[in-house]
Amino acid sequence: MPAATARPYYPIIYLRGFAATMNEIEATTADPYMGFNLGSAMIRQDSEGVAHPFIFESPLLRLIKDHGYTDAFQNGGIDYADKLAPVRSIWIYRYYESVSKSLGSSRRRSMEDFAIGLRAFIVRVRDTICGNDPQARENFRVHLVAHSMGGLICRTYLQNTCCHGLTEAEMKAAGHTAKDLDVSAGKPFEPLVDKVFTYGTPHNGIDFLGFNVPDLGSFDRLQISNFDRERMREYLRLKGTQAVNDLHGAFPASRFFCLIGSNYRDYEAFFGLSKKGTGPSSDGLVMMENAYVKDAPRAVISRSHSGAYGIVNSEAGYQNLRRFLFGDYQVTVTLEVEDLPLPTDIQKKKDQGKTIGGIYHFDVSARVRNGPNYSLHERRYDQASALMEKYDDIKERKKSIYLFTGYLLKDARGKDAHDLALVFTLDLGVHVPAFEVDHKFWFDGYAEGFSYRDTLTIAVRDKSVKYGFTSKHGQLSAPEIAEQKELVNGAREIRIEVGTGPNVRPGFMGTLVIRVEPWEG
Repeated sequence: MPAATARPYYPIIYLRGFAATMNEIEATTADPYMGFNLGSAMIRQDSEGVAHPFIFESPLLRLIKDHGYTDAFQNGGIDYADKLAPVRSIWIYRYYESVSKSLGSSRRRSMEDFAIGLRAFIVRVRDTICGNDPQARENFRVHLVAHSMGGLICRTYLQNTCCHGLTEAEMKAAGHTAKDLDVSAGKPFEPLVDKVFTYGTPHNGIDFLGFNVPDLGSFDRLQISNFDRERMREYLRLKGTQAVNDLHGAFPASRFFCLIGSNYRDYEAFFGLSKKGTGPSSDGLVMMENAYVKDAPRAVISRSHSGAYGIVNSEAGYQNLRRFLFGDYQVTVTLEVEDLPLPTDIQKKKDQGKTIGGIYHFDVSARVRNGPNYSLHERRYDQASALMEKYDDIKERKKSIYLFTGYLLKDARGKDAHDLALVFTLDLGVHVPAFEVDHKFWFDGYAEGFSYRDTLTIAVRDKSVKYGFTSKHGQLSAPEIAEQKELVNGAREIRIEVGTGPNVRPGFMGTLVIRVEPWEG
């Protein structure tokens, strides 16, 4: 009998990202795990200035070590003969295999074909794990984990293939039948997916120098048009001008996590030309603003799209992945800005009716107590990734500013933890801009810089939340009991006042709103 496929430890299916040339396709099909097995040895310095490697083994190995998963390959493939595969298993959807010269047809295939192939692969995984057990098949789900274009294949599967169904002609053209897809022609079907996690996926396309990549039709030998928004509307089956970066109800946005990279400097692909075309606020290929879907939980880490400092082969990426898949609490942090006292001279100009402009930068980084070598979320001014808001927009804003969503995992609690609290720190900084007065920069009387910076320590327990400020209580100290507002389904809301106080100019006053809710994993 197969083991019960109970949440959250479903099988994991990994989809790699885009390969442009046939040589790249050959190289990726030669790798059994298509990059999910790659780690990194990021360098750090000790107090004496001596460099030491920090080894991250790979997402594949860490899931095996930390959560008891196993890779699904057996007997030179996924041949389990007369026995069933384990539920806690990692599978690689090798969609480029059908395109390669050595293993496939040497013919480019469409996003729609890849999505149909994903359905066939999910069904194969189900049959290999569950056999003919009706209860196991009923409970079966998978987690989809995808890098870059792999995330768009997942969305094509969810928003097109599953929602609209497939005709006999579409199945035949993709090399499949209704039987191996376990569908009825022309009818929508259940995707069999519990959660989706994307690394650096261009959910709103790819832009270079401010322009979306074009669809060159038959001249597009590399299929760059997969990232053209009009082509994306086709394979996502969107209507008219529907937003591309939106699931449009095809899958719960709350169960679709988007991890965004911000380190454009270390992305060396395409001879370094890519990062020159995207610049700051990108991972070197995908602009940060294009790397998430509407209403989905998300976080930013200082990693590149791929390479030695890539987003997939990183401790920070892995920690976000495991916590989203298996975490105990979901934590969503927003900021309500209540006042931004201007520098004295600027305030005088405003009182005289002058037009005041400027862009504030908000530094936000989050770490867990037992994670000194990574940040779950990091947006910083000195890394050209800080959250930017115009002065006028902040003053007129009716809604709070979304900062990030993270997950706390009891199993990740450090052995030396002195209590049962799940502790994370939140570093918040507000950078005052070079102001404009009547559209001209004004430099008299003050220098731009940080008007506010402090670190909060937040300790989450099953029934309570405590917090403390490093400036007042010391590092990793959380003596203050937070007042909690009880919400639906066990969620709690905590409001913490932050800022310089009303008499500091330039200054900042606001409230951090922290929503903590059970995450069934």
